[in-house]
Amino acid sequence: MNPTPDQLRQQCHTRLPGNRPTTPAADFAAMAAWCEANGAEYDLYGEGKLVQDFERKIADLLGFEAALFVASGTLAQSVALRLASKERGRPLVALHATAHVLKHERSNHQLLDHFKTITIGNPHRPWTLADLKATADPFGAALYELPMREIGGQAPSWDELETIKQHCREQGIHLHLDGARLWEVAAGYGRSHAEIAAGFDSVYVSFYKGIGGLGGAMLLGKRAFIDEASGWMKRMGGNLFRRAPMVVAAAMQFDQRLAAMPALYQRTLWLYDVLRDFPALMPNPARPQANMLHVHMPVSAARATEIRNQIAAEHGIWLFGAATDATLPNSSYVEWYVGDSLLETPDEMLRKALGLWSAALQAR
Repeated sequence: MNPTPDQLRQQCHTRLPGNRPTTPAADFAAMAAWCEANGAEYDLYGEGKLVQDFERKIADLLGFEAALFVASGTLAQSVALRLASKERGRPLVALHATAHVLKHERSNHQLLDHFKTITIGNPHRPWTLADLKATADPFGAALYELPMREIGGQAPSWDELETIKQHCREQGIHLHLDGARLWEVAAGYGRSHAEIAAGFDSVYVSFYKGIGGLGGAMLLGKRAFIDEASGWMKRMGGNLFRRAPMVVAAAMQFDQRLAAMPALYQRTLWLYDVLRDFPALMPNPARPQANMLHVHMPVSAARATEIRNQIAAEHGIWLFGAATDATLPNSSYVEWYVGDSLLETPDEMLRKALGLWSAALQAR
């Protein structure tokens, strides 16, 4: 019987995308040691020093009055945009065609009657102020994802982002930031997290992606907004009895992970230089704006997967997770998150992996 993809990945000595793998035993041991060292105590439905201190830390970091630790980003964004639309008296939310709300949340905003959406801009590029102004419909909120994962981690220019913030402020439009990867985009902008978040009325951030926690998210905004959001979290089943495990898993490594982001971005810039030697591997965006990218290939997703499995079996190198068919026939792409793995992979090993991958793509 052929090994499964997970078995192949486990057998590899080199894994290129993402952060180094961990185990529950190692994670729980680290969490226990951190709790012991910091005198951590359980919360009760989110009430307690551990949770409140972490909420205050993130609120101060991003420059907001208040923050609320919640179970998931899906819950955070549903509530945030529902309240924003209600506050403005206009249920329509403007967003990009690749927004997480549309692609991954199974239409919860429609089925649960949270808000309505209208897509703006080019689906292959970040939306602009011109795109926003071209929309005649009276919307109460606009959502911006920084960076935009589904188009390779693209982000608008800093000047473009600032003009969008100013316009929304002047027009009374609630501007919400999907900051699932806000920690990553700061290095690309060369700006602080507070500078990026300034001008947004509400922000969602994640703690299990680049931060490497067990799960959880945070919603930030004005105190009254967060207090109302807390009530809606309870209505929607988000009032967890214990939030401490997720908070500990994030808090114990938050500073370290944040400090690593500039090095990960620099490694991504270096990777782009190396990719010029392998034209069969085409990165998107043309220049990285965070430590993530899409790699496009001149083969179908099925063929790309065959190549991945063959290189894993024969050379012990895991190239990527899932391949997706692209618009043109016999073309596909994969997502690469430049994390610990690529940072720690020796340069010569990375070049070897790219060489094997490129040669297989060009073989007939």
